This record gives sequence, C-alpha cells and structure tokens, in this order.
Amino acid sequence: MGASRTARERARDEITASIKEEARRQLAATDASQLSVRALARELGMVSSAVYRYFSSRDELLTALIRDAYDALGEAAEQALDATADASPAERWTAVCGAVRGWALAHPHEYALIYGSPIAGYAAPEDTVVSAARVGVTLIRVVRDADAAGELTEPPAEALPAGVAADAERLTAQYAPGLGAARMAALVAAWAQLFGLVGFEVFGQFDNVVSAREEFFRHACTGLARQVGLQVTPPA
Repeated sequence: MGASRTARERARDEITASIKEEARRQLAATDASQLSVRALARELGMVSSAVYRYFSSRDELLTALIRDAYDALGEAAEQALDATADASPAERWTAVCGAVRGWALAHPHEYALIYGSPIAGYAAPEDTVVSAARVGVTLIRVVRDADAAGELTEPPAEALPAGVAADAERLTAQYAPGLGAARMAALVAAWAQLFGLVGFEVFGQFDNVVSAREEFFRHACTGLARQVGLQVTPPA
C-alpha cells in the first residue's frame, strides 16, 4: 500500500510539473491575463476537467507559478550570499544583487509575472509573502552580518517622517531587531531601487540609454551598498 501510494504521489508530482511547465510556455507567448487552462490542457493531451483536479482554478495555477518564481529568485539570491561567505559585506551585497539580475535576465517572462503589470482580476494570496520576501531578507542578512562585525557606517542623522518611521520600526521588529528604523528605511529604498534597475533592463527601458549594462549595474549597486551603510572600498 505504501509503495502504491508513493507511486501515485510521484505521478501526481510529474503531472503537476508538466502543467506548470506548459503554463510557463504560455506566459512566454502571451501575458499572464491570457493564461488559458483549456489551451494548456489541449497541449498536454488532457481534458480541462483533468487539469482542474490538480489546480482548482486559473488563479490557483497562477499562484503556484508566482510562488515558484519568487522561490527561484530567492534561492538564487541566497546561494549568492552563501557562496561569498568570505567576501566583504559590500561584495556580498553586490553578489546578491547580481544574482537577482542574472535570474531575471535568464527568466524574463517569470520575472514579468511577479514584477510586471498587475494581472487583471487576480490578487495573490497572503501566503505568497514569505516567498516574495526572500530577496529582501537576504539583503537584510548582509547588513545584519556587517552590523554584527562592526562594519556599518553611522545611520543617517536626519529624523524620519512619522509615517515612514512607523513602517520602518514595524519592519525592523519583524526582520531585523536592533538594526534601527533609519537603516531599515534605507534598506527598503535600496530593495525597491534594485528591482527598478532590474526591471528597466528586463523590460527594455535602458535601450539606447545604457550600453555597459553590467558595469552600470555594479556601479549602481555599489551606491546602494553605501546607502544602507556598508563600507565600500574605492577601486584601485
């Protein structure tokens, strides 16, 4: 009985993976709002009702794809951090940022699914937040490690606006106790700017503007490292 159940589970996993892979192929050909369960069932040689035994709705399938994309992107960031354990905090920061860029350029349609235009009529459930936060948490780890090693510059002296301070204090309590609201506000800004840089490249806004893409990206991310208080060694 146990072996039979395992075989069924393995078959279910394989079919689930096939459905998601075909859905990703659809996303490469059209936008997410046009994702069609009927079309992907036809490509897989299934009837629509069979697909619905694996995903109860188009939105549930979209959620699975979104969670997978966030997790793959987060894993790339985490692996970059782990691979640079002996580097300086600024170098680790740049490595994480570079991993985000590399994943996005290699998977532009999946990147568009999570950081492109909102999908009409769809709202991601709250349980995707943990996956979505993985890159941000990884960047926070860089700063927390630098703080523990006494390698952070002094935080900005100016007071935060009341609303910004409240948000920053909430996020600090949740993700980085002791880091300070000013530092957290800088981290949130840097996180947003990172995805702005990546999005501009993925979606073509740098065309006819920035030719030295990788060099520009590293330069910009070094500026973000300084922004969050990491000590950056000037180039020789």
